[in-house]
Formats: sequence, C-alpha cells, structure tokens
Amino acid sequence: MGVLLLNQILTLALLGLALNNYFGFYGSWADLLGTDTSQSAPIVADQGPGVPPAEVTGGVQVIGTTRVPLISGRNGDAGGRLQQVVISGATSRLSSPAYIYLPPQYFEERYANTRFPVIVALTGYPGDARNLVTRMNMPAVAARAIDRREMIPTIMVLMRPTVAPPRDTECVDVPGGPQAETYFTKDLKEAMAGSFRVGTDAANWGILGASTGGYCALKIAMRHPEAYSAAVSLSGYFKPPIDATTGDLFGGSRKLRNENDMMWRLDHLPHPPISVLVTSSRKGESNYPSTLAFLRAVKPPMQAASLILPSGGHNFNTWIRELPQALPWLAQQLHMPSPASPGSPAPAPSPSS
Repeated sequence: MGVLLLNQILTLALLGLALNNYFGFYGSWADLLGTDTSQSAPIVADQGPGVPPAEVTGGVQVIGTTRVPLISGRNGDAGGRLQQVVISGATSRLSSPAYIYLPPQYFEERYANTRFPVIVALTGYPGDARNLVTRMNMPAVAARAIDRREMIPTIMVLMRPTVAPPRDTECVDVPGGPQAETYFTKDLKEAMAGSFRVGTDAANWGILGASTGGYCALKIAMRHPEAYSAAVSLSGYFKPPIDATTGDLFGGSRKLRNENDMMWRLDHLPHPPISVLVTSSRKGESNYPSTLAFLRAVKPPMQAASLILPSGGHNFNTWIRELPQALPWLAQQLHMPSPASPGSPAPAPSPSS
C-alpha cells in the first residue's frame, strides 16, 4: 500500500512538472511557494536605433464604491476610491464589467477643473477583473505610488480582455464577430470621457496587461498610436494563438493575421511613436527569447524598455513583483491633460460616500 501511494504521488508530481514546463507557471520552488522576493534589474531603456449586449448604448454604470486604504493609516479618501462598474460601447455593442480607480486628488477642490490621465489594465484570458484588485492589488499599488509622488495622479480602468465571453478574441475586430479592438480603442475612451474628468488625447492614455492582456496592450498601442501613447506588456507574447478558444479571428485573411503579429509589424511597417515596456524572466518564462528579439527590432520613433527578472514563472507572483516598477513607469510616460471646462462631468455618484 505504501509503494502504491508513493507511485500515485510521483505520478501526480510528474504530471504537475510536465504541465509547469509546458505552461511556465512557476520558474523555481521559491516562485511556487511565493517566497521569491529577489529584485529585478532596473528597467532598461532601449539604447538601439460580460454583460448581454442587447441594450448597449454606451456609457459607464456604477454599481458600487469603496475606499482604497493607504498603509500610512490615514483615513477618508487618502488612497482614493474604487468603483465597480459596467462599461458599455456604443459602436461595438459590447459591454464588460470593470473597476475604476479614482485617485484622491480627483475629489479635492483644488483639482475640481483638472482632467486626469488614464491607465487601462487588463488581465489574462479568460481572466477576472477582480484579480487585478484582490491578487495584484493594483489600486493600493497606485495609491502608494501617487502618495510617494512616484507617479502622477492617474485614473485606472481595471478589466479583462474577454469582452465577448467565453470567446478569446485576442482584442481583435473579428470579421463578422465581436469588435473587441473597437471597444478598447474607441468605445472605452468615449464612455470614460462622458462620465469622468479624463483627457482624450493619446498622450493621456496608457495600457497595461499580463499574458493575453500583455499582448493586447502592446498590440492596441502599436496599431492605434492615436488612442494610446504607451503600453506595458507583462509576460506578453507577440502574435495571437489560433485554437479552440479563439476560433477564426481573421476570417481567413492573411493580411489581417500579419497586421496582428507584432514582429511582422516591426519588420514591414513604420514604427509608431509610442513607448513600451516589456517584461520577462531569464528562467521560467517561455517568452524570454522572443522578448529579446522584439527589443532588438524596435526602432525610433518607437521607444522600448525592458524589465527582466532573474527567475519567475507565468503567474501572479511574478507580475506582483514587476508591478511596483512597471506601473509608475507607465504613468511617467503620460501627460496631464489640459484643464477641464466648468461644465465637465462631476465624479460618478458613490453609494457608500
């Protein structure tokens, strides 16, 4: 019985090892146990040349509001507020649940006519926007960075890239299908501008994501520099997969497939005037070689920086270690918008305030 039990344990361990080697969830035992606190090298700048869509009309529906605490222990809105919302797109006819982080300055009288820059943060696939709050703690990370003046006061929209669940659209405008790219580049910005004091220029908007969200962030900024001026890809890849979760994303069009391949774009199209940060790990991440190839291929006016961990798998523990550097970096690429007019939208109502 003991031998049989040992064999079962070894079989399960072998299966787990094989899955980990294939998917790259963990890069080391410390990564698995959550004890890997080794610091990455500093960011290195590139030195080389669902909600049913039947009644979607566009806008932000606020479901609830909570306060974001600061470690300093200050009360009130010292850390800002987090709103649970549904964001609907008038053009794409898509809707998605999300969280909106509003920095404390948004509610201060001296900022009453101030518009704020925006960072869109995306999960992986299939993802859950709550993971950006409960697992990655993005609102608290942003609140601390703003409090320490490591980043300018910035609004954050936390959501998943899966806006037509359960399909993995890879943020593509699918021919005859969900128009996910339009949702993120047009509808989302219009909905936010209609409900909050936000800038509308590309210089005021950045996008960040992990895994599938990392690919989406990089792709959206590269394909739409008129909408986003900067992007961060945490453990992202550079071309979309085609599998049972995606279906046919391109309607058989080789041209559309190429245009969604970031390496193809760098080889065949003008480089956009944006700034990007890509992350990986020397040990544990399968995208490490392709990340280096991407960095080598970037040319001005596009600017690329990298954040490379010594080790780390394709998981939340890795991204949590990268976020305190990646988030302020992204905010530093953005510009404060021009002042708002007196008739600009007031903060959305808060049931808990």
